[in-house]
Amino acid sequence: MSRYKHIVNPDKKMGHINPETQGHFSEHLGRCIYEGIYVGEHSDIPNKNGMRTDVVEALKEMKLPVLRWPGGCFADEYHWMDGIGDKALRKKMINTNWGGVVEDNSFGTHEFMELCEQLGCKTYVNGNVGSGTVREMSEWVEYMTFSGVSPMADLRKKNGREEPWTVDYFGVGNESWGCGGNMLPEYYADLFRHYQTFVRNTGGGGMGISSWPSNPDARIFTVTGTVVVLTVVSDAAS
Repeated sequence: MSRYKHIVNPDKKMGHINPETQGHFSEHLGRCIYEGIYVGEHSDIPNKNGMRTDVVEALKEMKLPVLRWPGGCFADEYHWMDGIGDKALRKKMINTNWGGVVEDNSFGTHEFMELCEQLGCKTYVNGNVGSGTVREMSEWVEYMTFSGVSPMADLRKKNGREEPWTVDYFGVGNESWGCGGNMLPEYYADLFRHYQTFVRNTGGGGMGISSWPSNPDARIFTVTGTVVVLTVVSDAAS
């Protein structure tokens, strides 16, 4: 029988793996957000600004490099303006993707950014292409990142946040081939070019990440800047 020896030399560097490839994902699915991460400021469960301290400490121990929110499929039915301002006045919504439960939108933009600040991780916000508009997405980015005088920056300040946040990554749609709109590659590629034109990040960070299929038999595309390349990996119908 042949014997093999495998030696690992930790001092020999062969390359670099970006930590973002091991990023994490938070979606309004089951108890991931409500009860799992967020319990509100007045909960009997120990928390800091509504975030469960036990969960935050566990995630900090894992050293999350980046956290994505609000989805997932939920991202393409999420309207960010429903999740800002006085929690008692926030519009309720039905989570049609995950169980048809009613959510009170008490966890929104400010709460997600608070969570990332507590975790010390980068932020990845996923915009709504499936049921949203160009204006809605553009104003969300302005709300989060603009430091000057503007309608959205003024609204952010009115809601208690004087300084803008850093949005490290912004997704233009999510799973657009499926739950995000059942789009064909060419159609989504055009939408991406359209939407990302108006996604102007004034606070630094990476803007305009496209979505792509997880199915290896699907027609997929890659996007670099505003240049869209369509690639047919395989066609099961042919």
